[in-house]
Amino acid sequence: MMRIHHLNCGTDCPLGGALFDGRSIAPLGRLVCHCLLIETDAHGLVLVDTGYGLRDVAHPHGPGVPRITRAWRAMLNIRLHEAETAIRQIEALGFRADDVRHIVVTHLDFDHAGGLEDFPNAIVHVMQREYDDATGPHAGMVARNRWRLPQLDGVQQWRGYGARGERWFGFDAVRDLEGLAPEILLVPLPGHTWGHAGVAIRRDDGRWLLHAGDAYFYRGEMRQARRRCTPGLRAYQRLMEVDADSRMDNQARLRRLSIEGREDVSIACAHDAVELEQCQAGQPL
Repeated sequence: MMRIHHLNCGTDCPLGGALFDGRSIAPLGRLVCHCLLIETDAHGLVLVDTGYGLRDVAHPHGPGVPRITRAWRAMLNIRLHEAETAIRQIEALGFRADDVRHIVVTHLDFDHAGGLEDFPNAIVHVMQREYDDATGPHAGMVARNRWRLPQLDGVQQWRGYGARGERWFGFDAVRDLEGLAPEILLVPLPGHTWGHAGVAIRRDDGRWLLHAGDAYFYRGEMRQARRRCTPGLRAYQRLMEVDADSRMDNQARLRRLSIEGREDVSIACAHDAVELEQCQAGQPL
């Protein structure tokens, strides 16, 4: 048996309102950090991404190397609340940090990996290219801001992967993640970063849920033939991409899957608040 909880592990409120989120009437928009908590019978708790963590809330800008740079915090108007961290939400559900045995990350940007150190006994599963890029030399403004070594250097158990195995709905896939059931797999989706991946979970009803991470940012980019995205998120995606062609190609393939495979697969991204609300309410995407 498998139970999936949909958590918001961080809130950004960029200036621009509906120009970012497509619905706010106030000057500030609302973006979320959509993470998954999966209860499994045989493998304990599994997290998909972590959002911001306790140390991000307590000391985002130091001492020492900042966990979140002031420039990025100001640009996104990041709101840091301890109650929104994954560890506090997991404790509110009656679990402990030690119950989280595995974390599967879409990528290691600061808003996806800030809570890794809150689960010191967990194995962290990631595409090897993402780990290498995140921990290697950083050239350029975006790379120097997006990957924050203080969020990563306390992790003790990394597992890195390359694409291999049977394909998943036409996409490359990494199956048989170490210590996990085959119902959880990585789906490489490069473009936002070279090591970016979605995480696919086969639910008890046989349907798949794909957490697409930052392969897209806005609900209008899926489930309809013509892509629609707000100006703010369109610009932010371009700012953060490492390769426009790869990102747009993978996004188009996901869009086709969201239409043609709708009976088999639900797709949600990391930052759209409306998608998160639909998932939390059990509504179909």
